[in-house]
Amino acid sequence: MRVQAIFIDMDGTLLKTSNQISSRNKVAINRLIDHGVEVFLATGRHYEVTTPYHKELGLRTPMICLNGAVIHDAETGKVIQKTTVRLNEERFHDFTAKNPCNVIIHTADGVYCQETNEEIDYWTKVGNIPPRYIGDLRQADYQGVLKYSVRTGAPCPEFSAMFKQEADVINWKDGFELVAPNVSKWSAIKSLLRTYRIHPNEVVTIGDGPNDIEMLRHAGTGVAMGNASLVVKNAADFVTGHHENDGLAEFIERYLLKTYKSIVI
Repeated sequence: MRVQAIFIDMDGTLLKTSNQISSRNKVAINRLIDHGVEVFLATGRHYEVTTPYHKELGLRTPMICLNGAVIHDAETGKVIQKTTVRLNEERFHDFTAKNPCNVIIHTADGVYCQETNEEIDYWTKVGNIPPRYIGDLRQADYQGVLKYSVRTGAPCPEFSAMFKQEADVINWKDGFELVAPNVSKWSAIKSLLRTYRIHPNEVVTIGDGPNDIEMLRHAGTGVAMGNASLVVKNAADFVTGHHENDGLAEFIERYLLKTYKSIVI
């Protein structure tokens, strides 16, 4: 399998549950880079908690963050492209006030949240930037929303469906996320492919979550992690191992590096 670029999800794909990149994954990615493959990160995370891993891998490619709502320059972190989402704020906050949940709002200026939690504390530690606001979001002065995240602790597609006319909805086991219509990791990937003059058929995408389905379905080769749900696996061309067992490296070694080895021979 010959490819020009690979787009890699982070949580549940590149990273172990400990939020570490295994040495095997690092080696496999570095070998791809040595063969001239462009390696990109495509994540639901915001920039501040993406760039430390980007630097750890030595990548020089733009970062796709917040499910494709924003693309950041590799060297400066400058926003290359962004798409904001507009909701009826009164209706949104009325809904979240009446239903037990935590709300996290990602903007170009930072994170605003209803309450902090272990995940947000981790973001603060890794990104060295605390939330700009914690409390009643109806009182917060935020603008330019890139992603809304509603954490209910359980699936709630009947609630998320309320916002389908205003946003693209991503349903998770513990709630849902909202981005602008037609925004996804795949929409951001297509933008970068035009810049790099790479055909979608020459691209591999790999991930494990519902926010990865579009890129798995439309890339030349879509790879689902072994820890992905059946819905995500059904959208992919290949299924590799679990993220705790270096499924990313397993696919790269078995299908990508093997091709370059055969060419050398």
